[in-house]
Amino acid sequence: MSTTTHLSCTCGEVRLEVTGPPIIVAECCCNSCRAAGDKFAALAGAPSFRTPYGTTPYVLERKDRVRFVRGAEQLREFRLTPDSPTRRVVSQCCNTPMFLEFKGGHWLSLYAGLWPEEIRPKVDVRTMAGDLADPSVLPSDVPNLKGQSGGFFVKLLWAWVAMGFRTPKLAVAGELRL
Repeated sequence: MSTTTHLSCTCGEVRLEVTGPPIIVAECCCNSCRAAGDKFAALAGAPSFRTPYGTTPYVLERKDRVRFVRGAEQLREFRLTPDSPTRRVVSQCCNTPMFLEFKGGHWLSLYAGLWPEEIRPKVDVRTMAGDLADPSVLPSDVPNLKGQSGGFFVKLLWAWVAMGFRTPKLAVAGELRL
């Protein structure tokens, strides 16, 4: 039997349910996540969502297992550049980063800060450590990969197979203006 986890933005206006276990839990060190993180951290009332050493923790979930049950009209997307293959989505009500989505992706990278600390899934791996000027700042509790590993992509592939190679669309109400 699958478990359902109930999550929300900081103020509770946006609520979502996640069913089943994550595909993988990763901290990203890439330049794009750090650049977007700097912009989001500067938003009024934005919650802290990065680690003390600057990574962005994500819980990767199949799109077909994530359901917004309230407040989806509060979601706004942000792209670092107009042609970015990724969009990051924030709740405009309280500036909580909600998820990152790759164009054509079958998964959502939910910001791990949505989970209360006591039930937050444990990190499996850190990716894109090669983008850091000094990767030695990272703890050695999990693998610190220069990029992504074959195993990382295999987990994503198996999730897609389990979804019947579907790529659900997720509408967002508008753009976040920074």
